[in-house]
Parts: sequence; C-alpha cells; structure tokens
Amino acid sequence: MDDKKILDSVSDNIRMARLQKRLSQEKLAEMVDISTKYLNMIENRKANPTIVIVIKICGALDIDLNTIWSK
Repeated sequence: MDDKKILDSVSDNIRMARLQKRLSQEKLAEMVDISTKYLNMIENRKANPTIVIVIKICGALDIDLNTIWSK
C-alpha cells in the first residue's frame, strides 16, 4: 500500500468513527489534546499524524488501532 492510500484510509476512518460517535471535531480535538485545526487537517489529508496522535485518537474514539488502517 502506498503512502497516499494509507493516509487516505487513516483520514477517512478517523472521520467516519468520529461521526459515528457523534463527536464534533472540536470535542475530539479537546479529548486528544490537539488543535481543532490540526484534526481538520488530518481528516482532510493535509497532515500526516504521528503514531502517537493516531493512538490517542483511537483511545478517544474507543476503537481498535487496526480499525484506522483498514479500508
């Protein structure tokens, strides 16, 4: 899987999980201790989050890390 496909999957899956949990970007960003702007950039494929941030997002969304990587 190339870099773009990985980033696309991560971004899409974070957004879908957030929406399923009915969380705003503001609320999730607060839970993860990142800015809303940064979360928006992650969801819109403009930022490549570190594994630490991805793990924190998974924890806040109460989802398994493997869920984020799947397409």
